[in-house]
Amino acid sequence: MDAKLQPDSGTDSDVSLLHKMGYAQELSRRMSGFSNFAVSFSVICILSGGITAFQLAFSATGGASVGLGWPLGSLFALIVAVSMSQIASAFPTAGGLYHWGAILGGKKWGWMTAWLNLIGLIFVIAAINFGTYDPFFKTLIAPMFGVSPDSLTWWHQTAFIAFITISQAILNARGIRIASKITDLSGYLIFVVTIALVVSLLYYSPVAFDAHRLVTFTNFTGVDGGAWPKQATPLAFLSGLLLVTYTITGFDASAHTSEETHDAARNVPRGIIGSVFWSAVFGYVMVCAFVLVMPDLTASMKQGTGFFEAILAPIPKTLRVILELAMFFINYVCGLAAIMSTSRMVYAFARDGGLPASKLLRSVSPTHRTPGPAIWTCAVLAIVVTLYGDAFSVLSAGSAVFLFISYAMPIGSGMLAEGRSWTDKGPFQLGIWSKPCALLALVGACVLAYVGIQPPNEKVLYVLVGFIVALMVIWYGFGVRNTFAGPPVLKDTRNLDRIRELEANVDPSV
Repeated sequence: MDAKLQPDSGTDSDVSLLHKMGYAQELSRRMSGFSNFAVSFSVICILSGGITAFQLAFSATGGASVGLGWPLGSLFALIVAVSMSQIASAFPTAGGLYHWGAILGGKKWGWMTAWLNLIGLIFVIAAINFGTYDPFFKTLIAPMFGVSPDSLTWWHQTAFIAFITISQAILNARGIRIASKITDLSGYLIFVVTIALVVSLLYYSPVAFDAHRLVTFTNFTGVDGGAWPKQATPLAFLSGLLLVTYTITGFDASAHTSEETHDAARNVPRGIIGSVFWSAVFGYVMVCAFVLVMPDLTASMKQGTGFFEAILAPIPKTLRVILELAMFFINYVCGLAAIMSTSRMVYAFARDGGLPASKLLRSVSPTHRTPGPAIWTCAVLAIVVTLYGDAFSVLSAGSAVFLFISYAMPIGSGMLAEGRSWTDKGPFQLGIWSKPCALLALVGACVLAYVGIQPPNEKVLYVLVGFIVALMVIWYGFGVRNTFAGPPVLKDTRNLDRIRELEANVDPSV
């Protein structure tokens, strides 16, 4: 049954499972299986990262970074997704990775997972909205109104990003009903617009197609206009994987909206895996089309994000404008979905006392049944992060590194706990493939972390090391290990009474 038709706070089985994990059904459980898929599909958004981060791959080893690198990176993302899905099926809560890490690896492991995941998600919001500004608004939309991209300054950038981020927060705060309808629409539009874009590029291209471009290694590192300093070809190829790992990330959004999804133990794994799989397939077709229609590969590499405007040029103006406006809207919704996901993670972590001002950040609007303070905190932090002038490269690499490390942490603890402390699994199980997939996910995360801190993204290394050191100081030096209790355990009726009290404070009809 479509979740939109059900006015209650959630199905009995969903609420019962949530109660067993010690949590109240405060959020409105109105999302269908497709809505859960759509929120992750919208956060991934191949029409965002696949375009704005394209040069991270193409300026590494040319067409081979796209034709060969995208499938390789997608396979890694899919392995991570199935490993996460098995855990999500057993523990479908808004805390997602944090909750899994704490249950399977202990409260310190969960606490560190939460902070790494939070920083990665904030970076994702910032990178998405930064990319919505440049190239989509600055290069494609502004000229429609007679505004020259060269006339736009850092102040215009900051004002634009602040405006769209605040508007995304407002829509999120108004309730899951509104936000999920928008992300549902975006889910359909990503499919339709991607197909229309690829067909238009190929049909109107003046270039004779040459499939060899997609398997030819051309080391563009060190070339003016590229994204990378001079590197050996093998390292350059690995660096190019940041395109797909930045694009196909954020799929933990399905987990963070678990408490708002019907039949979460089944629909959340479907949402995670489906969003990664279809993004990989449609994204591959799209980025390959980019390479095939380029008039000159070297010239396109030197154009940076301007390559996209150049390959759109042969398309008739009316069709081009429609595509550009549709992509702008989809990128806007991508940011909206990212705020939705991140705010639920903040709410869940604060619910267990893991954040400063947790009492405020865990509060839920009784009218809209959304975590308002968490939503606005995420929005403000994302705006602040984009104030750094050369933000996009650091944000894209940083989000991939932080998020995939946070993905690997509960997967690793789950691999060790499986068959020991973790024996009760959910409906989605990997069987004999569980530990091999977990091991491959861990190896891939290590490779990604190494690649993501290479120049010119060494700032990511500084942030990562500094952040981990700070976490250790806070955990041991400030006594957090003694005050942070971690996820609750339903031991007695007093906890159940507290759950009922929290549920009584929200409007069940919302």
